[in-house]
Amino acid sequence: MTNIILSKSEENYLKSIYNLSDSGNKIVTTNSISKILNIEPASVTDMIKKLSKKKLIYHEKYKGTKISKNGIIVALQIIRRHRLWEVFLYEKLNFNWDEIHEVAEELEHVSSDQLIDNLDKYLKYPKIDPHGDPIPNKLGEVDFVDKISISDLKIKEKGIVSRIVNEDEGFFNLLNKLKIEIGTEVTILDKIDYDGSLDVLINNKSVIISKEIAENIKITKI
Repeated sequence: MTNIILSKSEENYLKSIYNLSDSGNKIVTTNSISKILNIEPASVTDMIKKLSKKKLIYHEKYKGTKISKNGIIVALQIIRRHRLWEVFLYEKLNFNWDEIHEVAEELEHVSSDQLIDNLDKYLKYPKIDPHGDPIPNKLGEVDFVDKISISDLKIKEKGIVSRIVNEDEGFFNLLNKLKIEIGTEVTILDKIDYDGSLDVLINNKSVIISKEIAENIKITKI
C-alpha cells in the first residue's frame, strides 16, 4: 500500500489529516483542514473526494473525515521521510534547527524507498528528530513517549526540554531569542494566575513565557 502514487498536494493533505486526527483517533472537520493548510474549504472538499477514491480516508457529509488504516500507513511514511531529512540537515549539513522544517517539507516528497532506507541506515536509525518528535520506522511503528508541557510543572519543579510541538518558523525564532532548545533545563519560579503565563529559570536567567508558548514545549521531568 505504501507504493501508492500521490501528488505533493495529496501528500500534504494526508499528513495534515493524520496530524489533526491525533494519529487516526479523531474525526477531522473540513474547516480544520482548511485552516491548517490555509486553503479555501471548497478546494479542501475537492481533495477529500480524491483521497476518498484512493481509500486513504473516509468522509461522511456533515460529520467529517476519518483517515483509513491505509491512509495512516502512507501518512507515517511521509512523516518518516520528513523527520529523517530533518536529522540529516541538522546533523550532517549544519542547518539550524529553526531552518530544517521548511527544507524537509520539500524533501519529504522524494519517495524512493531505497533512498530513505539508506538514509535511515546512514544516520544510524535515529529515534527522534531535532525537534524531539519520534521517527516512525520502516514498518510504520512509532515509539510514543508521553511528555508533559512546561505548563504542567509545579512551582520549583524542573524539566529538560525534549520536544517542540509547534514547528512554525516564527515560533523557532522566538525560542532562539529565549535560548530554549532541546536539552535546555527549565525551572518553574512562579505561575501567573491572570493569564496562565509562567516565570521560568533558563540558563540562570528569569524569563516570562506565555501559556501558549509553554504548552508547545514538551519536557521530561527531572
